[in-house]
Amino acid sequence: MASWGEVRQQAAELAAAVEERFAARKHCTIATLRGDGSPRISGIEVQVDAGQLMIGSMLGAVKARDLQRDPRFALHSATVDPPEDPTAWPGEAKVAGRVEETGDGADAHTWRLDLTEVVLTRIDADGQALVITSWHEGRGVRERRRA
Repeated sequence: MASWGEVRQQAAELAAAVEERFAARKHCTIATLRGDGSPRISGIEVQVDAGQLMIGSMLGAVKARDLQRDPRFALHSATVDPPEDPTAWPGEAKVAGRVEETGDGADAHTWRLDLTEVVLTRIDADGQALVITSWHEGRGVRERRRA
């Protein structure tokens, strides 16, 4: 697993674009695992604090219980419908990995995200191809294009 700071060091341009996508809107979407292993999708806020990617929730929230039981997650930035000019679409960001609870749990749950993957999806400058830029732990940055 890598901290957000480590991702920033290894893939600075990608990390900056992903941070921008997470900051563009207040609410993002997180996938957690229920006790029976089925997925749960919940709204969540994301922030960068002291170089770490962080999330939080109210005490006792079902997503909090999910993460305490199984720390695996997938997190997606807020989605924005593509405009008529596809090159103006800001794209979407996704990260996945495991959480580590950092707060004392007295007022709220707070987690630091440790990452195995970071993905940015966007349209190229010509509006002709979908560009998927990804960082995976142990592999580094890779870019794929789909026309």
